[in-house]
Amino acid sequence: MSLPPEIAPVATSWAAVVGSGIFHGVNPAMGWLFATALGLQRGSRAALFAALPPLALGHAASVFVVTSSALAFETLSKVAHLSMALGALLIAWGVYHYVYGHRHRVPVGMTAGFAGLALWSAATATLHGAGLMLVPALMPLCIGSGSAALTGTVGPLGAMGPLLAVTLIHTAVASATSAAIAYAAYEYVGLGILRRGWINFDWLWSGALVAAGTLLVGFG
Repeated sequence: MSLPPEIAPVATSWAAVVGSGIFHGVNPAMGWLFATALGLQRGSRAALFAALPPLALGHAASVFVVTSSALAFETLSKVAHLSMALGALLIAWGVYHYVYGHRHRVPVGMTAGFAGLALWSAATATLHGAGLMLVPALMPLCIGSGSAALTGTVGPLGAMGPLLAVTLIHTAVASATSAAIAYAAYEYVGLGILRRGWINFDWLWSGALVAAGTLLVGFG
């Protein structure tokens, strides 16, 4: 049974928010690898779990800054040919990340505190285009009375309502996924799994950015 036309874009957007959260949580570059390494180095589960809140905070800050900047410039509702512009930007960022992304490494040692971990997480998420990838998903949530009613954004917050909800839900899903993988790696698997059969998420993420951009340009 298909969803009503006014609900389908909203449901798709939330699916993209949750799905990208799972993807970011699985990606070792987004934090679980750092948390596991800290736990193993210090021989403490507490060190592992203590690393997760600042990593989540940094990720959320990056996502919020990027998406709120889009709203501040009113691109979500008033720029002509928005889908084509966003699609071209996603494709360009995906190509840039594939060619140059591996050269950007934020130097944070194993003695990093709360602020260092948060800054490292924010920088990594920004360089990966985590927030940029969520901007197309925000469009159906911020535009139209149908989506406003469904997401509870009719009120004083206006378009900021879905933006905050997307940031919180996306970060919560990513953090829960990271925590589960970090704990499993610490307790059972170890970091050797990265050498034995882990996916190259840099390539996969670059491909996802280009694919999303191509869909926006072709069908937006």
